[in-house]
Amino acid sequence: MRFSANLGFLWTDRSLPDAIHAAKAAGFDAVECHWPYAFKAADVKKALDHTGLAMLGLNTSRGDVAGGDNGLSALPNRQDDARAAIDEALHYACLIGAKAVHVMAGFAHGPDAHNTFTSNLRYATQKASRHGVNILIEPLNHYDAKGYFLSTTAQAANIIEEVAAPNLKLMFDCYHVQLMEGDLTHRLSTLMPLIGHIQFASVPDRGTPDHGEVNFDHVFDHIAQLGWEKPLGAEYKPHTNTEQTLNWMKNLR
Repeated sequence: MRFSANLGFLWTDRSLPDAIHAAKAAGFDAVECHWPYAFKAADVKKALDHTGLAMLGLNTSRGDVAGGDNGLSALPNRQDDARAAIDEALHYACLIGAKAVHVMAGFAHGPDAHNTFTSNLRYATQKASRHGVNILIEPLNHYDAKGYFLSTTAQAANIIEEVAAPNLKLMFDCYHVQLMEGDLTHRLSTLMPLIGHIQFASVPDRGTPDHGEVNFDHVFDHIAQLGWEKPLGAEYKPHTNTEQTLNWMKNLR
């Protein structure tokens, strides 16, 4: 089993280039991030080249976080902002060689939000296809992101079917899915053809995957039996400095 360090949560006390080096030193096989835009793409690319790690993906901007935004692409009347965020993310992804962009939906509900989201996803997938980039959508749980438009894997699967773009995939985060739906292994089996990336953290505290209500030893074994070979994303919140939280990787690998 191979693992990717999510640098949105791990080594957040360091610059993104320095965090990439730390992930390499810790034995991760790849990296991923949330919002890298405060760092020059050239510096990030240099760190990736030096370590030999791939940046698996990044997120579109959340928008005006202080004003309550958590993504833009499902927000009616914010299409210009949403598409600017998509353009920004795709441009940055191409500069650093990332092959996936997570398009964040935001806080919204109802038919107008659905239509806005699918329209923006069509825009994103068409632009991304020119560069060999996948677009990811991720259901978020209502405990951490109350009111977020996309909340279940069934909703995401329906959107993927409706948009019907080969480069639109599901980001299956075991933490969010367990909180909202449970039944992880059956859902992984059913949804595997739609999945573009898998992430994990313990439930319910979003810590390391060696405790909590999910047996990740079993879940990872099931994922491997399904034929998944790409790195799994470690998107957990360390309770102390990141280096002191990595024993799980030795045991679960």
